Amino acid sequence: MKTRIMSATAGVVLLIAALTACAAPEASPATPTPDRVTPSPVATPEPAASTAPEPPAEELTCESMISAGTVTALTDAGWTAQSKEFVVGGVELTEGLLCFWADYSVGSDHGQLYGWSPTTSEEAADAQAGLLAEGWKREDDAAGVYFTEDPQYSMGTDADGYGMTYLFGDGWVKFADTRQGLILVEWTG
Repeated sequence: MKTRIMSATAGVVLLIAALTACAAPEASPATPTPDRVTPSPVATPEPAASTAPEPPAEELTCESMISAGTVTALTDAGWTAQSKEFVVGGVELTEGLLCFWADYSVGSDHGQLYGWSPTTSEEAADAQAGLLAEGWKREDDAAGVYFTEDPQYSMGTDADGYGMTYLFGDGWVKFADTRQGLILVEWTG
C-alpha cells in the first residue's frame, strides 16, 4: 500500500510539473531587468512628400458661414436659408454669399440675414463709397470699419440701436441684420 501511495504521489508531482511547463509564459516586466535586453528602436524612414493636391477647404455655404449653434437654433425653429447675390454699396461680390434665413412655409417678412465675402482693396473702397452715398453711417473700430444703416429707416435694431451692418476687415466684408448679429458670422475664408 505504501508503494501505491508513493506511486500516486509521484504521478501527481509529475502531472503538476508537466502542467507548469505547458502553462503560459509569465507576463514581461514593465521595465527591463539586467538579464533581459530590450531591443533599441529601429529608425523608420520619413515618408516622401506627397504630390497629391490637398483637399479643398470647406465651402462657403449658408450653414458654414454662421456658428453651428445658430444653424441648429434656426433649423430647430423650422427655418431654412436661401442664398442671394451679395451686393454691397452697388458692388456685386461674386465670390461672396448673402443668406436669408426664414420659415418659408408661411408668408412672413420675419427672418435673419447673414453675409460674407472676400474683397479686393478696390472692391472694398467702391463698396464703402457706395454705402456712404446711400446714407449709411461709418464707424472705425479696432475690429475694422463698420457701416450701419440709418436707424430711422431700419426694420429692426439691436439693443444698441444698430440695424443692418457691414464690417470691413482686411480682405473681407461680413454682414448681419444687426451689428450684434455680426458675431454669429464666423467664416474666415
